Amino acid sequence: MTDTSKKYGARLPATRISDDKVRAKEKWLGYLLGPAGALLLNAVLATYLNVYYTDVLDLTGVWGGAFLVVFPIVSKIIDAVTNIVMGYIIDRTHTKEGKARPWLLLSAPLLAITGVLLFTVPKASQTVQVIWVMVSYNLFYSFAYTIFNMSHNLMVPLSTRDTTARGGLSVFNQIATIMMGGILVALVFPMVIMPMLGVDQSKWIGLMSVLAVLALPLTLLEYFFTKERVTLETQEEEKQEDVAFSKQLKAIFTDKYMILIYIYFLIYTVGGCIKNVSLVYYCNYVLGTYNDGITQTLVSTIGGIPMGIGIFAVWPLAKKFGKRNVTLWGFVLYAVGSAVCWFSPRNMVVVLIGQFIKNMGGLPCAYVFMALFADVLDHMEWKTGFRADGLAMSVYSIIAVAMVGVAQGIFNGLLAKTGYVAPYFDAAGNLIAVQSEAVQKVITFGFVGLEVFTGIALAALLIFLNVEKDIGRKQEEIRLRRNASN
Repeated sequence: MTDTSKKYGARLPATRISDDKVRAKEKWLGYLLGPAGALLLNAVLATYLNVYYTDVLDLTGVWGGAFLVVFPIVSKIIDAVTNIVMGYIIDRTHTKEGKARPWLLLSAPLLAITGVLLFTVPKASQTVQVIWVMVSYNLFYSFAYTIFNMSHNLMVPLSTRDTTARGGLSVFNQIATIMMGGILVALVFPMVIMPMLGVDQSKWIGLMSVLAVLALPLTLLEYFFTKERVTLETQEEEKQEDVAFSKQLKAIFTDKYMILIYIYFLIYTVGGCIKNVSLVYYCNYVLGTYNDGITQTLVSTIGGIPMGIGIFAVWPLAKKFGKRNVTLWGFVLYAVGSAVCWFSPRNMVVVLIGQFIKNMGGLPCAYVFMALFADVLDHMEWKTGFRADGLAMSVYSIIAVAMVGVAQGIFNGLLAKTGYVAPYFDAAGNLIAVQSEAVQKVITFGFVGLEVFTGIALAALLIFLNVEKDIGRKQEEIRLRRNASN
């Protein structure tokens, strides 16, 4: 057997996980606590960065309203390119620590530095501010977060072939996401943090700098307490060579399950991104009043309760009925809950009931999607004889990041077109934050209307995504092939 330390080059700090089976330490430190810093930072940005641009920096009217429409979309085109490059690089990274994990190590300091730069926009001319926003945004999303997100999202698919253990890791991974976005950002921020920050830029800079720096040690924790068992299998096969990019690309876009899961993720992400960017505006201008400290907290608390319950319920249900099946029926509930909210979008009781129903339906997608994606990657390996994890994840990440920019651009364009007015202080020192009926309708559709349609579309699409029905047999065939080649 060739010495892998020579064959695979670079010497990196070793993982603290030595067991061939997934144990509690890996789950808690590598998949729950480790990603929490970067996920918290990203969750805050997803919800509040656009608010910082429109309400603190007052950029809504720049270039006649075109800047906040065009800039996010163009930035995501750049991000898409860097995702493809990153996927190519990951697939050709060979170290004793794996092919994706080493990039977590690099992403840790980059997230901290670029996260701070996002908010330290100088109080200078509008031109200087626009340039700073464009550069800092792309340094964070197209560079630092791309490196983290690509490597982080591959941890579950590359962790193990044990579908039960992989499903458990997927749940732990999503607990971190839900904990950051669903508890801290959705509850603590609107009730405590946002009323304190208001439109004071210096306070925003101070808070976001703390969150950005916090991501560094926690991301290092994810690096040290994860392990790429699937990658290590292929490294032990001396015949393993890099597969041509064109061959990988063809394999991905000619596989029906991979195409289906990409379409599924595209529809889900469009609905989710527009909902996320409109959440604060909906609570400020439609359901409640500006930064009242209670409306967004209530919507997030009552609507988010199912996400906590789901930690204990979703994986047993997925094991019994199948990941695809529980996700499909979940989206039926998702559409029903959204329709309830849309029926009476200014009635707090009705909206809270609808949000509860919707998030009950969203549980399976939130917790088991990455395990389903891992099944598709194993299916592709069975079908083609090689893995294309980096490239497959780059397409997934392109959808994720591109739709954030597209959703932000569309939403900002509609705000500008319907006459959105940034909050301002009148002569008496009172904060004025009121929007026209047209603006409120746009905001309402973004938060409670669109996902009626995306929920129905996703439920219909999942009928055809039955990859898990024979994944056990395919994994066994992969194992037999590997043994025969050694």
